[in-house]
Amino acid sequence: MKSLQQYISEAQNGKEGERKAIGHFNISNMEGFWAVVLAAKELEVPVIIGVSEGERDFIGVREISAVTKEYRNRSGQAVFLNADHSYSFEKVVEAVDAGFDMVIYDGTELSLEDNIAMTKKCCEYAKSKHPNIVFEGEIGFIGKSSKILDAVPEGARKMTTPEEAKKFVEETGIDLLAPAVGNVHGMVKGGEPALNIEAISVISRTVEVPLVLHGASGNSKEDIIKAIDNGVAIVHINTELRVAYRAGLMKSLQENPDELSPYKYLKGARNAMQKVVEEKLKIFNKI
Repeated sequence: MKSLQQYISEAQNGKEGERKAIGHFNISNMEGFWAVVLAAKELEVPVIIGVSEGERDFIGVREISAVTKEYRNRSGQAVFLNADHSYSFEKVVEAVDAGFDMVIYDGTELSLEDNIAMTKKCCEYAKSKHPNIVFEGEIGFIGKSSKILDAVPEGARKMTTPEEAKKFVEETGIDLLAPAVGNVHGMVKGGEPALNIEAISVISRTVEVPLVLHGASGNSKEDIIKAIDNGVAIVHINTELRVAYRAGLMKSLQENPDELSPYKYLKGARNAMQKVVEEKLKIFNKI
């Protein structure tokens, strides 16, 4: 099977208008796992499962790593695992040692110099343990919540500059960069802010590494496609999955008030998430 790095390169190697992105979907439980892998299997595209620090604590760091590896080895499906938004060296070490395919260190609330120093330290450790691991750094605060927001979080609209991005990539040695380009974690009531496509294009040409779009829940199809065409190789979705899970579960319980078997009433939640994943993967892969 190809490596995650190879899939990322292939996604961005197409001619203008033909570039694709790999979908990254956060999960907290096995319903989420199956929603993601079954959707990707149906469409025959690679996919990344993301687990944040909180999600890792809930589902188990080594447990989700073991499940992903076993499923990939058995099925041959291109499913990869990412330690999303790791805020400390210790959490990066934990994920690297558990055998994750990809890790993100998030130092966006630090000064640029401190973010560079910590990201470099984390990246060097990851590469020393697993040379083929994909390491991502993040620059520019876009909020931290996967919720429905009344407004854009304070400080989350400051764009990453090309100069900051270039310095960050060159001094850290990362494989992927997640910049702040008008994106916001969570979903904003009344409509998501438009992405700054020009900023994405300029940063992409400046740093010459693939970009990652965080906080893409709620962004328009048109914005996401433009972002992919201008250098975004991975797109993150979380909040929309959480909304679908909750709605699917509530509907299932309301329609079957006497049902006590979790595998029956949780199926509605899984199916609702799978539908969202399929819709997003079609956009990212231009299917």
